[in-house]
Amino acid sequence: MTYFDTLESPVGTLFVGGSPEGVHRVDFMRDDADLARCIERLERDSGAPAARDPEAAADAVRQLREYFAGVRVAFDLPLAPKGTDFQRRVWAVLGAIPHGRTSTYGAIASTIGQPSASRAVGLATGRNPLAIVVPCHRVIGTKGALTGYAGGLDRKRWLLRHELAEVAATAQPELLALTRAS
Repeated sequence: MTYFDTLESPVGTLFVGGSPEGVHRVDFMRDDADLARCIERLERDSGAPAARDPEAAADAVRQLREYFAGVRVAFDLPLAPKGTDFQRRVWAVLGAIPHGRTSTYGAIASTIGQPSASRAVGLATGRNPLAIVVPCHRVIGTKGALTGYAGGLDRKRWLLRHELAEVAATAQPELLALTRAS
């Protein structure tokens, strides 16, 4: 059984999809065409037809709501993203970036033992199928610049500000500067 549901959030509508293996996708949506694309990707990832099932998606939806309410700083979900070995290694490092902190593509490349692979890390980060849950929004440019985000820079800025509000006393100076920029 492959399931999905949608969730209204402060950063727009989110698609949450998974299977008994775990959550495969958390994607940003704008309209019905995006919903159809999200379902298609989920079915491709899981290898099975998908159906709307709020009960099956309930834990992931609840945890996302808790994140947006400021009461959850880490997700505790079985995850089943589909990707290459390299992508999954990058996504594992993304998942380890603490709430309210940031990293860079170069630092992630070094962490996985490939210090010259910053661009490849950027591509893998851009293909992260688990927006917010695997926090690719926490990756910034080497010089502290806000860099690309599949959900758009406005969403990235919002997510960083949201997390900063919860950890302002210990926030990194570069994160403070980034979130103040318009």
